[in-house]
Amino acid sequence: MVSAHVRREQALYAIERGLSHRRACALVNTNRSTLGYVAKMPMKDGPVIAAMKELSSLYPRFGSRRIRVFLRRKGMVIGKERCERLWAKAGLQVPKKRRRKIAGKRVCIPVPTARNTVWSYDFVYDACANGQKLKCLTVVDEYTRECLAIDVSCAIRSKRVIDVLSRLMSIHGAPRYLRSDNGPEFVSHALLEWAHQSSLELVLIEPGKPWQNGTNESFNGKFRDECLSMEWFRHRLEAKVVIEDWRIHYNDVRPHSSLQYQTPNEFKMTLGDKLINMGAVFSR
Repeated sequence: MVSAHVRREQALYAIERGLSHRRACALVNTNRSTLGYVAKMPMKDGPVIAAMKELSSLYPRFGSRRIRVFLRRKGMVIGKERCERLWAKAGLQVPKKRRRKIAGKRVCIPVPTARNTVWSYDFVYDACANGQKLKCLTVVDEYTRECLAIDVSCAIRSKRVIDVLSRLMSIHGAPRYLRSDNGPEFVSHALLEWAHQSSLELVLIEPGKPWQNGTNESFNGKFRDECLSMEWFRHRLEAKVVIEDWRIHYNDVRPHSSLQYQTPNEFKMTLGDKLINMGAVFSR
């Protein structure tokens, strides 16, 4: 019994068993004046822990860093260390996934330096309760981390990939590079010809090295962890609706650690403010 509150609890237990206050305090080496002490920290931490448990039920795969962002949005501004302590005290830690160490040099060229510099895209697979297969095409802007689209279908060929990318280019503008693996949908003659006509440069990663497409692989992991593994789709139509809602939530609500815990859309707004400020400077 080292800590003061443990000695106090043992003294109170001995008093309940019939020992006098003086004798009980002498046995556990504590002062009698501390027996009536009421800890203030549990009352102070109670509302924060309750809010953490509520947020944890909404976002079961989020850790203390992102939950701290949501607490700040609720008006509960707490420090990083206190947040981690209360998170551990409430037993809300998310089990960490073990990752194999990958030897070799990581290829990171081209590096995105602005919005629409590099778009990366890949496929994620899942299934519905009725047996329908899901094939999801995910497209991510590597600079803003914005998920531009998640196209859901039973089968997605190169023609549909071209249609999705063409639609996104009409909305967001054309990227300079398109990064992907060497899947047949991404190296087809139709897609290569379309990319050449659209003045797009294709960056194909080396076979067996998915970390070269790290941004999209990271997004796909979050997509599976926070959406596909958490939802139970009865059929493909329901999957399309739920996945699109998650995509909007990812862009508008979910804080991103690589963006200083801003959402991708908030980060895009800061880019717009920078461009406006630069234009004002040059106009002088």
